[in-house]
Amino acid sequence: MKKSSNRNRRRPAKRALTAALLLFLSLPALAAQVKTGLDVLVEEDFAPLAGKRIGIITNHSGLTSDGRRNIDVLRRSGKVKVAVIFTPEHGLTGLRDDPNIQSGIDLTTDIPIRSLFDGATRKMTPDMLKDIDALVYDIQDIGARFYTFITTLGYGLEAAAQAHIPYFVLDRPNPINGIAVEGPRLDEKYVSFVAYMPGLPIRHGMTVGELARLYNGEKKLGADLHVIEMKGWNRRMWFDETGLEWVNPSPAIRNLTEAILYPGTCLLESRQVSVGRGTDTPFQIVGAPWFKAREVAEYLNSLKLPGVSFIPRRFRPNAYLFKDQDCEGVDVQLLNRDALDSVRMGLELVHATLKFHPGLFNVDGIMRLLGNEDAGARLRRGETGSEVNRSFQKDLAEFRKIRQQYLLYP
Repeated sequence: MKKSSNRNRRRPAKRALTAALLLFLSLPALAAQVKTGLDVLVEEDFAPLAGKRIGIITNHSGLTSDGRRNIDVLRRSGKVKVAVIFTPEHGLTGLRDDPNIQSGIDLTTDIPIRSLFDGATRKMTPDMLKDIDALVYDIQDIGARFYTFITTLGYGLEAAAQAHIPYFVLDRPNPINGIAVEGPRLDEKYVSFVAYMPGLPIRHGMTVGELARLYNGEKKLGADLHVIEMKGWNRRMWFDETGLEWVNPSPAIRNLTEAILYPGTCLLESRQVSVGRGTDTPFQIVGAPWFKAREVAEYLNSLKLPGVSFIPRRFRPNAYLFKDQDCEGVDVQLLNRDALDSVRMGLELVHATLKFHPGLFNVDGIMRLLGNEDAGARLRRGETGSEVNRSFQKDLAEFRKIRQQYLLYP
């Protein structure tokens, strides 16, 4: 009896230990500490750039993992001379949201700033690169074709090739992972500042370093390209799994959820429909004063799209399209990011907006973002977003084959 009693007393402790172990195993894995290309450059004591006068294409996102500006660590290294700073859309601070950002001086370092988003100025001229030994690119992207930072990446690559100087890309994570490839491929006729390279799908699943390799190879630019690779990043990672600090890459992308939804909801951005600019949740809501929110939400929810649901919502933008006007729209609820095909979701939003608002919304207004004639024609004919999405899967398979030779990470 005594022996049996001792065994019974041990059982609660054993059960508690088992429960604790199961709880531990169910906890999410701790975020890895990814080292960006900038971190690796610092770790290498700036050896690839030693002795060079550089122009750096960057903004507020060009930080080390401990929060120091790339401009400052390069300048203080004693190994590199930062001669000029080139800034993309939204400027060096990332806070400007207008098309006329003037050149100036960095107040911390007195280094001249040349704006690449000042009126018609989008590209570097030969005069801007006078006495420059190399160009360096270090900007956080978000993984969508129409995000203009990757056009600036391409323009910089072209300028470096023409000037016969090396181009260094300090690589950073694709925050919405490096696996998913979605959306129609860009037709040549829609090449623009929001669509740099023909054949690129909306969600490319590449880092900026990999994109630079793709641009250089497929466009045959002949640039002397060097990618300073990350350490610790793999293609399946979302940004919150990298251990890196989130910095809003632009004024309207304020969290990872908005970045994930952006390749889909941005498809509706035009002078016809608000995508939530001027609200607290840009790219998480779409609508207009005339939008039939309840009907659209009910229809979209009936499709049971993987990873999302839709809630009717009223909103009133304080800026941009429909400023100070009462709007109705649908709030996109992200339920499962791994299950979501963001572009398919965006195409269904486009189809629903056409379906319920004849004469108030048209495909022509979104073609520079959609960028594909066949997809546009199908939407005009009334095909659903899922039907349109199925139509370009063979093209995406072809892109994946091309893309494969330029990838750098497992």
